[in-house]
Amino acid sequence: MTMAISSTRTIADLLLLAAEDHPESGLLYHLAGADGEDARPQRYPELVEEARRVLTGLRGKGLEPQDKVVLLLERPQEFLTAFWACLLGGFVPVPMAPLGGDPERWAAQLSHVDALLDRPLVVTTESLATELPRVEGLAVTPLEGLHATEPAALLHEAAPEDTALLVLTSGSTGNSKAVRLTHANLLASMAGKNGHHRLTSADVSFNWVSFDHVAALLECHLLPLYAGATQLHVEAPVVLGEPLEFLRLISRYGVTMTFTPNFLLGLMNPVADRLTEKGPVDLSRLRHIISGGEAVVRATGETFLERFAPYGLSPDALWPAFGMTETCAGSVYSREFPASDQGQEFANLGRPVEGLRIRIVDEHDNEVAEGATGELQLTGPMITHGYYNNEQATQDAFTADGWFRSGDLGRLDDGRLTLVGRSKDSIIVNGVNYFSHEIESVLEQLDDVARSYVAAFPTRAPGSDTEQLVVAFHPETPEGDELGLYRVLSAVRASVVMHWGFRPSLILPLPKDAFPKTSLGKIQRSLMRKRLEAGAYEGVVTAVDDLVLRRLGGHTPPEGETERILAGIYAEMFDTAPEKISATANFFDLGGTSLDILRLRSLVAQRLGADNLQIITVLTAPTVRLLAAHLGEDAAERPYDPIVPMQVTGDRTPLFCVHPGVGEVLVFVNLAKYFVGDRPFYALRARGFNPGETPFESFDEMVSTYVRAIRAKQPHGPYAVAGYSYGGAVAFEIAKVLEEQGERVDFVGSFNLPPHIKYRMDELDFVETAANLAFFLALIDKKQSLDLPGKLRHLSRSEQLAHFIDIAPRARLEELDLTLEKFTAWAELADGLTDLGRTYAPGGRVRTMSVFYAVPLRGTKQDWLDNELSRWREHSDEVRFLDVPGEHYTLMGPQHVASFQSILRRELDRALGDGT
Repeated sequence: MTMAISSTRTIADLLLLAAEDHPESGLLYHLAGADGEDARPQRYPELVEEARRVLTGLRGKGLEPQDKVVLLLERPQEFLTAFWACLLGGFVPVPMAPLGGDPERWAAQLSHVDALLDRPLVVTTESLATELPRVEGLAVTPLEGLHATEPAALLHEAAPEDTALLVLTSGSTGNSKAVRLTHANLLASMAGKNGHHRLTSADVSFNWVSFDHVAALLECHLLPLYAGATQLHVEAPVVLGEPLEFLRLISRYGVTMTFTPNFLLGLMNPVADRLTEKGPVDLSRLRHIISGGEAVVRATGETFLERFAPYGLSPDALWPAFGMTETCAGSVYSREFPASDQGQEFANLGRPVEGLRIRIVDEHDNEVAEGATGELQLTGPMITHGYYNNEQATQDAFTADGWFRSGDLGRLDDGRLTLVGRSKDSIIVNGVNYFSHEIESVLEQLDDVARSYVAAFPTRAPGSDTEQLVVAFHPETPEGDELGLYRVLSAVRASVVMHWGFRPSLILPLPKDAFPKTSLGKIQRSLMRKRLEAGAYEGVVTAVDDLVLRRLGGHTPPEGETERILAGIYAEMFDTAPEKISATANFFDLGGTSLDILRLRSLVAQRLGADNLQIITVLTAPTVRLLAAHLGEDAAERPYDPIVPMQVTGDRTPLFCVHPGVGEVLVFVNLAKYFVGDRPFYALRARGFNPGETPFESFDEMVSTYVRAIRAKQPHGPYAVAGYSYGGAVAFEIAKVLEEQGERVDFVGSFNLPPHIKYRMDELDFVETAANLAFFLALIDKKQSLDLPGKLRHLSRSEQLAHFIDIAPRARLEELDLTLEKFTAWAELADGLTDLGRTYAPGGRVRTMSVFYAVPLRGTKQDWLDNELSRWREHSDEVRFLDVPGEHYTLMGPQHVASFQSILRRELDRALGDGT
């Protein structure tokens, strides 16, 4: 059913008009991994129909016009359907991105949003609903249950000044604001934007950014809708996993307009010669790429235009732009790049759209002279009226005469805007805002990092494609303790990588008097940045470089073509020059994490043709030299050794950690990084992964094999052994055998496992074990891991396993180099370990036990401790229970490993008496 309309008063009218006037236009959804498939089409009338069905479902939840609906939906088609259902019903959509892997931080954000928006309804998918942390009173409904058979007949008629959309700012957790955008704001913005864009129904736009970013929703969805154009929507991993897909998709679908931050240009430039690997590319239809979210580096933009000109890219196709959520995204555009930017490091941002005025002012809000620097302020019909439920923030955001304070520092040259800095304390890396105090608060929790003496601030090397993070801190290590300082440097770097996914460009250990503070004790980060860029810390940078080089064993030049290519790969991954990579430098000491192993395997396959590089090979041969040697060997010829050296520096008692029930030790990679310079960390890996290896036939055989391997590595005690989950029972048995052999075992650790595991093993039949393995490997989500065993149990084993592979994301299978054959072998190995556990009954005692407990797979933490874990007292003279953050599957994950390692290392020092 369509409704004829003659005027545009609201955003909802845009969709209805597009469906009426341009019924053949609409949306194209290109799915992840769909290389050879056409995008799934949805014409505008079909979007209206589907949105009306969901509107019926939303009204069934009792919603009234202007009620808030949080949209926690990651796939474009799901999001846009729910978004328009809200607008057609007069509800206010609020896009939100999940904070996966960090339940505490996510819970804090959800609690804040729940209170800020007056208890909104949260619409998500069934799968994501199972991942949501517990937040009391949070109203959640799955989108799947909102699709009604009957579309809503009556639509809400909103007023232009009604709130159409609330967009959450990227403020720190629990502190984000909700920007209020009215129908009038959005319509004025679309008119202003299209004064520059000139889109028509013949155009094709392209978006790969998630919809919690305002540019994706307004620039790449509402604007083409406003013009009746066709829109291509792609999930972010398609482009981030292979940046050249951005241009291949533009060619494939005849895209005429798109958006991307500058960092993606920098990723594409060095690999331009690979563009046509999958076939011819034609960029001649592309009129303009809007580049915003971070500064456009002139050299990067010029190189991009030059490198891809042979494929039809227009020399003026790149438009640097400026916009904020509060300005309805893009509101200032430069159509003169690069001609008007010669001699500049950064591109200017051009001129404002029609209806928008900008000014540069001093600290008293007085306009400054042309070319002078000051704060950028804006006014016009597309500017927000303020923040929902936050009167103080609204007052602070506007001047006495009604201009919006951007918080950005800039200047005007002949009416063209150039930004020169920010008055806000944040770092923009690859187009994403990271807040200084959030980074600092995590790093302050690390051992030997002085509280209130951590500063996180940005810098940008000349020509760099994005800002980079600098971390300055005061180390509390003894004077002259090089090994201790190196360990803290490694911990700081690892924590940033695991929390935020990128590496600091510089880590500066400084004395306390090097931290300038205000009278209120606030570190003056901007002053530290100026000192850094003026060369004030060059001595510290050199000293840190020298220390790291010494700890990495000095410099040994690579020899031969394979070593040189590997050194180049390492250099690319760790943002350094190839000539600085030693053939003997350890991949993990350089900063590699478990995620980096996957990227390394991909690059080795591309550049050396070694498609079968195993994760275990990287773990056991982590240097350029060792890895080059292993690439030429046959894995079947290597004898089985359960010991995997994760970290070998430090002179304290080594720690041996036993694998969980899946048999693999990748889970320990991130944990081991915190033991650099402290104590060696060895992992024990199950037998049966490599060709020719037979799995263990009994629990006793597994234990005796591990004991022999441990004693071969460390002939005599005192010993320290631990195990994660299933491995906790194995570690207990190892300790018993060692003590029976007359050795001292001063530390026995169980990471969230009780002594009695038979009942849990009995619950795990083959399909349940396979589902747990698939979840562990991120082939399926938590909800699927719970639902699929019951649905697949009637099938044969081969059919069950094939189903897991069929539904797994193709990109993830490629990352893991996982085929059905390999997954089958792994599932059978894991099932074999489960079988061994079914025969296991704990008996005997050890002298001491340390039990680390987290939220269990089911039930409460307290019940888990009282009724299950407490039974370790039956098997040890001294049992200590240590509360650790996170859940069973996340206690060593990226968000919790820094806390976990601190608790674990303190307990090891106490038990072994070898701490300093």
